[in-house]
This record gives sequence, C-alpha cells and structure tokens, in this order.
Amino acid sequence: MSEQRILGIDPGLRSTGFGIIERHGKNLHYVASGCIKSNADDALPARIATLFAGISEVVSTYQPTQAAVEIVFVNVNPQSTLLLGQARGAAISALVHAALPVAEYTALQVKQAVVGHGKAAKEQVQAMVVRLLALPGTPGTDAADALACAICHAHGGEGVCRLNERLTGQLGQAGYRIRGGRLIG
Repeated sequence: MSEQRILGIDPGLRSTGFGIIERHGKNLHYVASGCIKSNADDALPARIATLFAGISEVVSTYQPTQAAVEIVFVNVNPQSTLLLGQARGAAISALVHAALPVAEYTALQVKQAVVGHGKAAKEQVQAMVVRLLALPGTPGTDAADALACAICHAHGGEGVCRLNERLTGQLGQAGYRIRGGRLIG
C-alpha cells in the first residue's frame, strides 16, 4: 500500500484542532498537530475567515493526501450548534478548496476506532493517541481529537463505518438493539 498522509480535523469556533499522520502499510507515524484559534472578540465572519485561512495554511504546509473531519453534535443550545456548524463548514470548505477527499466520522465512530468503545472519556482518547503514535507527550484535547479522527480514517475509514452500519442493521432485524454501547435483546 502506498503512503497516505491524513489530516484530521476537530472543528470548533474557538479552537479547531488539526492532526496529521502518515500511514505506511499498517504503521502510523505522527507528523504534526495543533490548534487554529479564532479571536472571540472578532465578528463571526472574521472568525470563519481565520479558520479557513488556518486550515488552508496547514494543508499548504503539510500536503495531506486526504482529510477526515469529525461530525459534531451539540443539542443543548441551538445557537451553539449553529455556530459550531459554521466552523465545521469553514473547515470542510478549506479542504474541498484544496481538492482533498474528505471523510466524516461521528465522535462515537472515532472513539470506537481509537479506544475500542464509543463512550470513552477525552483522557482515554488522549492516552490511546499517545500510545498509537508513540508520542513523547500528551497533545491537548482538540489536537488529540483531530489525531484520533485521522487514526480512525487510517484504520479502515469509511469501509469500517459501513460495516458497522450493516451489522447494526442486521442486529435490528434479528430483534436486538444497541444502547449505551451494549447489545440488548
């Protein structure tokens, strides 16, 4: 299998995490990670422009071959959900503008792929990212989530997600359901 350079994105209006890994066969190697921060005092269009420009700069600097973006869900505050969606849109727009293929994963899918269960705590995600990429230190939560998203994509990406959906559908037809990560009959 040829080398892949995957850019993972954890969108946020205040802080958008990014993480870049390389995949050589089955081996994963850390390249870079960090956060793109927008100024909370700026108007929304300026903040969106900051995120777009920051992701464009990351793409230009590190030349990824594909990207993975976390699908975010916030249901408590509709205004927060709308703002987060706009930040996510800026991230995806920057990636599409750079002609990168973009895959999308829910937090549940990312945690399942990296930790082994979808209800993992942020600290567990960080610890597994450190372990899987042999990092000398622990990245911040936004950068760790972005690296986890890239790892999820590297570990099978959309094919794994389609398999999970197919298996879940088959379980439902057999009279089972999944609640809280557990199979219930």
